[in-house]
Amino acid sequence: MAISASLILLAVFGVLAFLGLPLAVAIVAAALAAVSLVVPLDMALFTSAQKMMASLDSFSLLAVPFFILSGVIMNSGGIAVRLVNLAKLLAGRIPGSLSQTNIAGNMLFGAISGSAIAASTSIGGVLVPMQAREGYDRNFAAAVNIASAPTGMLIPPTTAFIIYSLVSDGTSIAALFLAGAIAGLLWGIGLMSITSVIAWRRGWPLSPRVPFKAALRIVVEAIPSLFLIVIVIGGILGGVFTAVEASGIAVIYTLALAFVIHRTTPLRDLAKFLIETAMITGTIMLLLAASAALSFAMAFTGIPAAVTALILGISENPIIVLLVINVILLVVGCFMDIGPAILIFTPILLPIATKIGVDPVQFGVILVFNLAIGTITPPVGTGLFVGAQVAGVKVEGAIRALAPFYLMLIALLMVVTYVPALTMTLPKLFGM
Repeated sequence: MAISASLILLAVFGVLAFLGLPLAVAIVAAALAAVSLVVPLDMALFTSAQKMMASLDSFSLLAVPFFILSGVIMNSGGIAVRLVNLAKLLAGRIPGSLSQTNIAGNMLFGAISGSAIAASTSIGGVLVPMQAREGYDRNFAAAVNIASAPTGMLIPPTTAFIIYSLVSDGTSIAALFLAGAIAGLLWGIGLMSITSVIAWRRGWPLSPRVPFKAALRIVVEAIPSLFLIVIVIGGILGGVFTAVEASGIAVIYTLALAFVIHRTTPLRDLAKFLIETAMITGTIMLLLAASAALSFAMAFTGIPAAVTALILGISENPIIVLLVINVILLVVGCFMDIGPAILIFTPILLPIATKIGVDPVQFGVILVFNLAIGTITPPVGTGLFVGAQVAGVKVEGAIRALAPFYLMLIALLMVVTYVPALTMTLPKLFGM
């Protein structure tokens, strides 16, 4: 039964996705086809609809639109420039200083906006032309921007971990945020190391020293934007408010930042922000509901148990099992966006991970790290194509320049996977 259901599910989903139907429609249709093997179609429709509606009846889901709205507001003018200046101050004296600034800027802006694409366009749009004017190879500048943009998917606040928490039966969002922050910092530091070596070999110049008064002004201008992370993470960890309440506070703070403190955003843009948030939220909620129908279909037909038996049949050694899981997720990430991939593969792979002793928080970091790499890999990686377009280079040239960064990210993935103490120390320190 599990084999037949798996084949039908994959076939229906693959054909519909290939034909260009929305992923949510393809997922629900595949789920219905699999369940129909066991029960009549009318009963499959009724039960799947119930599961879909029940999956959205969750108070925790309120955090998703609020954090999205906060990120949309943060993407408005004025904030990126301040963070670029701060990043240049922090990384300006490291070999390849402008490239290092790009990496640091993407880490800062990505964490605040929660969007890799926003970071790539806002920060890369400023720094890639600057690097080209200073004699940096343009393909390399594009590669630096592309490789560092996904750090915002790991450094909190990020909706990827909120979605994972909902699908994984309530894994602590605060613990995921803390563990993800460490993984995101490792990602950024790894890229900086590679960049330093390449820049030193090619003799690229350092940025001039910034006078103390100018440096102080840069820090002061950037503090209000950075303080959002302190409010959200500090408030959750301190027990001042929950993750949902933190998302609401984030919206209030970013509204004050955009319309009162920086005053770079006209009030009439608020309607545009709300419409954009509604569109993004609607897409995510539809995918969440569709994933509930898929999870029901898989559980009903025994697919997760069959996959678990298949993978553990290869080996019960945790090292081998985690390697197989990583390979699966890296391949999935090459063809599927991070949101749908989390929704589809968490119910399948999380039981395997927990069975070999992997903490759900640790697995969440492994999952998001893998899929974040997928956003910058061909053939579907949106981050790769957007970054190449922002830099004005061909994708082929960017891929060649990305080769050392891919190797570093794979090495860091292995470290995150097999040295859980790195990412789990902070959550355990706070008793999570």
